[in-house]
Amino acid sequence: MVVRPLLRAVIMGPPGSGKGTVSARIIKHFGVKHLSSGDLLRDNMQKKTEVGILAKSYIDQGQLIPDHIMTQLMLNEIKGLDQYNWLLDGFPRTVAQAEALDKECHIDTVIDLDVPFETIKCRLTARWIHPASGRVYNLEFSPPKVQGIDDITGEPLVQRDDDKPETVSKRLQAYDAQTKPVLEYYRKKGLLKSFSGTETNKIWPHIYAFLQTKLPDVS
Repeated sequence: MVVRPLLRAVIMGPPGSGKGTVSARIIKHFGVKHLSSGDLLRDNMQKKTEVGILAKSYIDQGQLIPDHIMTQLMLNEIKGLDQYNWLLDGFPRTVAQAEALDKECHIDTVIDLDVPFETIKCRLTARWIHPASGRVYNLEFSPPKVQGIDDITGEPLVQRDDDKPETVSKRLQAYDAQTKPVLEYYRKKGLLKSFSGTETNKIWPHIYAFLQTKLPDVS
């Protein structure tokens, strides 16, 4: 029996590129552990851990969380996953974070969702939510039965501040400035695998085929 080496993967892509959907499918098909920096931060802030309190103070001031805090948070979690295949999501966001990660473990592959910014702007600004339940609607492909109203409760839907057009533009610019160098860093190492397209369902089969060369489908 051949024991495959454990997979150490990173998924990258601008906000709204479908990373959440693709990550969920990777977990389902390949049984990897998914480590999202956003989920981890929220969890730590909710539990009011030392790192959580510190991170919240930066977020409340509208500042980016410094590299060393994010790195410490993620590397602590990664240490507990040394027996598993894993997928990092939202980390590394800067070259400094990528270098710190390299010192701790060898990354095998970086999946880059290369979705045009125009597509993302349309996608995100079409997203509305029902705050109480977290139900998400998209005016383009899963609209509510009545515009602006939740199907189940009849309560009004809201647009998250993050999804307002001016915020979306800012987030995409920030991603571009911050993360382009990280993509370049992994490209130079020969680890970057870009998947281009405008629809997650069309990009997914290519990602699936690529991962099948590395892991068996467990679903």
